[in-house]
Amino acid sequence: MAASEGMNALRILLIEDEARLANAVKQGLVEEDFSVEIAGSAEAAGPIIARGALDLIVLDLGLPGKSGLEMLREMRAGGVQTPVLILTARGLLEERVAGLDSGGDDYLTKPFAFAELVARIKALARRPRAPASTVLKVGELEFDTVKRRAKIGEQTLNLSPKEKMLLELLMRNAGQVVTRDMIAETVWDSNYNSLTNLIEVFVNRLRQKVDPGADRSLIVTVRGVGYTMRAE
Repeated sequence: MAASEGMNALRILLIEDEARLANAVKQGLVEEDFSVEIAGSAEAAGPIIARGALDLIVLDLGLPGKSGLEMLREMRAGGVQTPVLILTARGLLEERVAGLDSGGDDYLTKPFAFAELVARIKALARRPRAPASTVLKVGELEFDTVKRRAKIGEQTLNLSPKEKMLLELLMRNAGQVVTRDMIAETVWDSNYNSLTNLIEVFVNRLRQKVDPGADRSLIVTVRGVGYTMRAE
């Protein structure tokens, strides 16, 4: 299927730390009428993935900081079902198996022919995707992403729209650190004033609603960085 036959709407995130390669691949994919964003690390990719508007992720395993393999495992554990094409210089059999076992959908080793990359992207786009669950769960806490309803057991929580956005972001990234920048970009977009303590206020308000009478909070402050939700 050519890009002009329905593939041109594909939104792709390329996670690659080699700037020259990333820019060259992006240029080629844009010429194929794909929409492409670049992230140079797992940390930079986090806010983009959290927005949940991607059709495909092209992921290098040899990233600075958190490895691509570690990031892939955390994504799948957190319920992210976006197809992932692993693009890496690591071509040994056991490395390919590890990538696929960790949640990768396809594997392409460097150096590669650009035409093959495009063909694999189109093949993944044609592949039927299993419907992802619309309900996020962490312990007894549940959040229905369609009905926008949160509850603990049978008790429905009274949350504001922004509290629901914050809760969804934390639950989608349970077990991982969600930075203040990620929260500001996802919940407030360009309207957030970094000089205020608005994020702390909303997190504390959400914590009081999510953890009434609990021995320990589900939402943990990571001092100087952001917050994480215990993956229980």
